[in-house]
Amino acid sequence: MFTGIVTEIGSVERLERLGGGVRLTIRAPQTTSELRVNDSVAVSGACQTVVAAEAELFRVVAVEETVRKTTLGNLSVGARVNLELPLRMSDRLGGHLVSGHIDCVGVVQEIDPQVSSHLIRIGYPQEFSRYLIPVGSIAIDGVSLTVARLEGHSLTISVIPHTYEHTTLGGVKRGEKVNLEFDLVGKYIERMLQHGPNTVGKGGITPEKLAEWGFGT
Repeated sequence: MFTGIVTEIGSVERLERLGGGVRLTIRAPQTTSELRVNDSVAVSGACQTVVAAEAELFRVVAVEETVRKTTLGNLSVGARVNLELPLRMSDRLGGHLVSGHIDCVGVVQEIDPQVSSHLIRIGYPQEFSRYLIPVGSIAIDGVSLTVARLEGHSLTISVIPHTYEHTTLGGVKRGEKVNLEFDLVGKYIERMLQHGPNTVGKGGITPEKLAEWGFGT
């Protein structure tokens, strides 16, 4: 489990194609010093298992399913990636609950510099609209952010200078793809409402059930 608070920007030192997967060697002195084989680490928001760690380098293998759902397969040598170590149970929850399981890839549509921030608009697949609310949480390339605006099938975030300077969002360009993870709590609630036989029953919430529970006018 992560919180979306990036602790270091790493760089891809080596990239090896493994069929539909990819082995990434990442240089990150601060992060590597705390990693051991089998540890988890979020790489641009995607939870990965460390398969090797030495000196300032650690290695992960993004399998076919990860490559299909994230931008990790599009990385190249020299690319920068956001890194976060897993949350300790005793840590403060500085961002929001982030699983590191990417839902989909979005596309940067516009970057609008402001006096004290940057507004970044990102398009996303229509089917994920139900997981977004104004001023709700979202993880973009592993960064915990607040949804400032919702328009059609795009969302806008307001990035403060510190986040812009200390994550890869500071170098993002129009047309670039980014990893999106929507609110974890919202997805669990939806699943329980749809499939919880001991809560709302077959068919999920309907106008008839709401009226039966006393929510009618």
